[in-house]
Amino acid sequence: MTSQNIYILGIESSCDDTAASVIHNGSILSNVVANQKIHEEYGGVVPELASRAHQQNIVPVVHQALEKAGITKEQLNAIAFTRGPGLMGSLLVGTSFAKSFAYGLNIPLIDVNHMQAHILAHFIDEDGFEKPEFPFLAMTISGGHTQIVKVNNYFDMDVIGETIDDAVGEAYDKSGKILGLGYPAGPEIDKRAQLGNPKAFKFTKPKVDGLDFSFSGLKTAILYFIQRESMKNPDFIKENLNDICASIQYTIIGILIDKLKVATKQTGINQIAIGGGVSANSGIRKALKDGEQKFGWKTYVPKFEFTTDNAAMIAIVGYLKYLEEDFAEQDITASARLKI
Repeated sequence: MTSQNIYILGIESSCDDTAASVIHNGSILSNVVANQKIHEEYGGVVPELASRAHQQNIVPVVHQALEKAGITKEQLNAIAFTRGPGLMGSLLVGTSFAKSFAYGLNIPLIDVNHMQAHILAHFIDEDGFEKPEFPFLAMTISGGHTQIVKVNNYFDMDVIGETIDDAVGEAYDKSGKILGLGYPAGPEIDKRAQLGNPKAFKFTKPKVDGLDFSFSGLKTAILYFIQRESMKNPDFIKENLNDICASIQYTIIGILIDKLKVATKQTGINQIAIGGGVSANSGIRKALKDGEQKFGWKTYVPKFEFTTDNAAMIAIVGYLKYLEEDFAEQDITASARLKI
């Protein structure tokens, strides 16, 4: 099949961002995201509100993506959508819309695994960004996932390590809640961490065998530490906030890098790519780049806009699947717990 003039519309609605993107061959023409601010006042995503907001946002977001790309819907070759994993109500909105749109235009429908898409975002044609070579290790870190994946090919991936409880993004958000920070807390902790001393307070790293992760113990340790210190000094958080954030971030990054060191040793693979919302974290990006000098790694960090949930990553997977004529049937359903 020729890859001369292929336009794919990607739709992403797995959580609380409604996104649409148009890709022409391997290059992104538009990448539109509608954020849902309403969840901030609840300190987390409310599934019912998320799905309602998707219903309001999806038509204008798709319209804007086509407009920005400078194409009409009739020029599209296929519609790619997030099938899962994610919040069921949110996924249903994107899935239903994609099925109807593809059916109405009489073009192929392509289902995409959200976690694979975070990894394959590295294959978007983008000036100044290198693409990893197979095989490579991918670390996907987000609010709902923490995984180390051995990537043998575009659609041949093995999860070799994952969290046994909380995801890394959850550890950030719950630590932020303990400290009285807003939601999502990750960016705020990252910002403050750069102003603090990472070794001011020591938190024990959880001991988990192999390549799996655990963050619930760390979260509890942070809670007890803050409670203890605040009893001694009611202004403890206020007086030490930057140092606390720096120490939390230092510990979390240490856990991630330690596991990557084991993974590279076990697999003999030194190419590492990161993806997922938490890969926007400046401390993690720096630690990964430091790994190039310290451990001889070759690291790949995606463009900032492709780290959080976005439709460009769905569109690139759609494009790669289109080339293989790997299409979905109209009776396909969303899957909240879809595995890689």
